Parts: sequence; structure tokens; C-alpha cells
Amino acid sequence: MSRQFSASEPENFPVAITLPVVWGEMDAFGHVNNAVYFRYFETARIAYFERIGMLQFMEKQGIGPILAHTECRFRIPLTYPDSVEVGARVTAIEADRFLMQYQIWSQTAQAVAARGSGLIVSFDYRKACKVAIPAELRERLCELEGRQF
Repeated sequence: MSRQFSASEPENFPVAITLPVVWGEMDAFGHVNNAVYFRYFETARIAYFERIGMLQFMEKQGIGPILAHTECRFRIPLTYPDSVEVGARVTAIEADRFLMQYQIWSQTAQAVAARGSGLIVSFDYRKACKVAIPAELRERLCELEGRQF
């Protein structure tokens, strides 16, 4: 499921997905394990890529994304039961890379649980090297974000 965050929520993202917090994601400290937040980011990132047709482009052209760096700022602990909304957006595009920002929103707490980012590099999987972002993908990113970079 994809939707925009409402005006009362901290920020808007062009792609947002809703995920349940499941019991098995909690650790011995009684909250969702930190590594799970990165899975939430990954799931939103893939939803974003699906939205712009990046995975089909990669299948045809051999050029696609590779994660170069990621980070997370934990704000509040998540616990079961809850549902989270995970937003993804692109905030900067360079010749061969772009920066994605993520936000995890707890429906139970009605607050931001975490914010993070990921640096995505355009990668030619056939030649095993980074390449410039193809113009078609750059246009799709700009269209989804509703602006030029």
C-alpha cells in the first residue's frame, strides 16, 4: 500500500508504504531490533524503485542501483503491536548517484520513530562499474519528485 503522509505528519514523501510490526522483530530489550529499521528502509526503497520502473530498466539495460552508504537516526523505540509507515524520497541527484531519505512513522505513537538516508550509485551490473544515471531514469526520478535537481 502506498500513500502520501498527511499534512499533520512531519514531512511528505512521494512513496510511502505501511508495514506491520511483527512480534519476531523485537529483541531481548523489548523493542524492534535496530537492524529491522534498515529492512523497513529497504522495503520503501524497493517500492520507490518499482514506482519508477527502475527494476525493469535494470533487467533490460543492466544498469541499476547499488547501495553505497546508509544510516539511521533512531528517535523512539518501536514495539509490537504497531504499524509503521515508511516514506522514501530523493533529495539530491548527481551525475552517477542520488541521495534518498527515509522516515518511519509509528501509528501507535503518532510520531517519527526514525529517519535515515541511503546513497544510491548507478551501477552497470554487466561491466561491474559505476556509470552515469541514464537520462530516462533521471527523468523518472524528477517526475516522481515533482521537481528538477
